[in-house]
Amino acid sequence: MDKSALVLISFGVAGHEARAKGLDKLAAELHDSLPGMEIRQAYTSAFIRKKLMKDGVIVPALSECLEELRKECFLRVFLQPTHFTPGEEYSHKVIEVAEDFSGSFELLRVGEPLFFRDDPGQDDFEAGLMAAFSAHRLAEEEEMVLLGHGSPHQHNPVYEKLQERADRQGLPVHIGVVEESDTPNFDMVLKRLQEKGVRKILLAPLLLSGGMHVHEDMAGEGAGSWLSRLRASGFEVRAELKGLAECPAFRKLYINKAVSLVEGE
Repeated sequence: MDKSALVLISFGVAGHEARAKGLDKLAAELHDSLPGMEIRQAYTSAFIRKKLMKDGVIVPALSECLEELRKECFLRVFLQPTHFTPGEEYSHKVIEVAEDFSGSFELLRVGEPLFFRDDPGQDDFEAGLMAAFSAHRLAEEEEMVLLGHGSPHQHNPVYEKLQERADRQGLPVHIGVVEESDTPNFDMVLKRLQEKGVRKILLAPLLLSGGMHVHEDMAGEGAGSWLSRLRASGFEVRAELKGLAECPAFRKLYINKAVSLVEGE
């Protein structure tokens, strides 16, 4: 049988508990969903890889992982990113690296980011939104603010599409991004909340892991965090710190992507 492997590619998670409950859990579920397939992980963040190395945890860069697979004589390799959007990170650290190894295997196929297809038959935006929304339980009169990353370099339309889906479904969800240069930024979300007369908010990450953006930019004690700014604006706010990789329904979206990738759909 041809030796086949799937590489789960992520920015990376430094926290041991979050990694175990999120990306490592996803890798284990991929192993169960793709029997006979070797499952590996690679992180694109050099900072996180170095930090983990100090704790004795070795996660390779994608180029290192692919080189190992080449040396081990794997013939068919599939790359499934956990990146949300086909942005700069996906283009430079997944696609370009894959191109460097294009002649190293009989088959090398790259999967889609999470929010990619916008078709009636497969709407990644609606599926992702519903999975994120279902990860939390709202209290009475509470509405949800989902905070994503955004892009510091160019406008990322993914977040506006997610807000479109939320509004179309009538969900009490408001999408925002950490990057002030992108939209919907804090001022835009604040205006939405005020116009709707919202008083109580669940602030939750639209991020895969509960890292620095969650603990500092979203829910930090400093005056500049979204939690502090929303409270200063008169809202009653509670925060959820778990990243979406800890949500089974959200992990299932990646499993579906990976299975389709392997089956050539």
